[in-house]
Amino acid sequence: MRSPRSSPPVLAGAVLLLAAAGSLTPAAADGHDGFTIKDPRIVESSGLAASRAHPGVYWTHNDQDKGAYLYAVDSRTGRTVATVTMSGIGAPRDVEAISVGADGNLYVGDIGDNLGGTWSNVWIYKLPEPKTLKDQTVRATQYVVKYEDGARDAEALMVHPKTGRIYIADKKEEGGSLYEGPAEMSASKTNVFKKIAATDLWVTDGAFSPDGQQLALRGYFGGTSFAWKGAGKQPEREGRLSVPFQRQGESVTYTPDGTTLLYGTEGAQSQVTPVEVRGKGGGGGSGAPSGGGGSDSSAKSGGLDGGLKTGAIVAGAVLLAFFGLKRLLRRR
Repeated sequence: MRSPRSSPPVLAGAVLLLAAAGSLTPAAADGHDGFTIKDPRIVESSGLAASRAHPGVYWTHNDQDKGAYLYAVDSRTGRTVATVTMSGIGAPRDVEAISVGADGNLYVGDIGDNLGGTWSNVWIYKLPEPKTLKDQTVRATQYVVKYEDGARDAEALMVHPKTGRIYIADKKEEGGSLYEGPAEMSASKTNVFKKIAATDLWVTDGAFSPDGQQLALRGYFGGTSFAWKGAGKQPEREGRLSVPFQRQGESVTYTPDGTTLLYGTEGAQSQVTPVEVRGKGGGGGSGAPSGGGGSDSSAKSGGLDGGLKTGAIVAGAVLLAFFGLKRLLRRR
């Protein structure tokens, strides 16, 4: 989704309101610091995935790029260390998500549809993660995707790290759904994704924990952690995620060791913010299950954790009142 053309004064006021409400518990000093994406080409970072082949590197992309590009960003410097051009596919329309599969391949979700579900199908691209970080062209496999209950807008694509099965969470103001792809994807036939659960969240991205036991789904002002119950089964809601307030929060991924969730946003020089996962090696508290998504299990809806919730609601109300909910979704 495109970000607003400018940041009006009301945004600064919303941030001040949020700051007055409290602050997030920062990630522990475990080498998982946040970073700034410095590449001037990356102004609509809509997906984020931790590299498996290159420690400290994260893959991202623009949602409306002028080509089929992926960017490898070094989290230590924030600089792009490789640009990959996908070949063997058509012209991307609205690339919204990226994930690394159990097979080590990159999966890219060209699944956005801001026109309210007008496209008869969307696409997923699969390509091997490059072994060498350099500018290069990599051939991808293109999968045609439909949903069993009709077209829809979506921004979250997740590949389970153990089974390799692909999931998509759609994006609906009143709360969307989670869809499961077939056990085997076909490059020659249409792949039908079936609804397995309601998310009750306006989802902009999601990620599985590296052990495959948790699913984290985020929105603009909150997120939810789910305990994963297996293919075809409804995941169990665990609690809300400690999602940081961002200009336009569009992405999330786990660090490779599962101890931290990294949250990204659109915009030039965008920040990637770390939040420690509770129960995974640090001061996040012992109340959440092992492997949990930095969640507060006392909540039953996708909001913000602790004292941050009130400030975020106020800030969100100011933003939404200014832009209008529909205007925020409208493509610029």
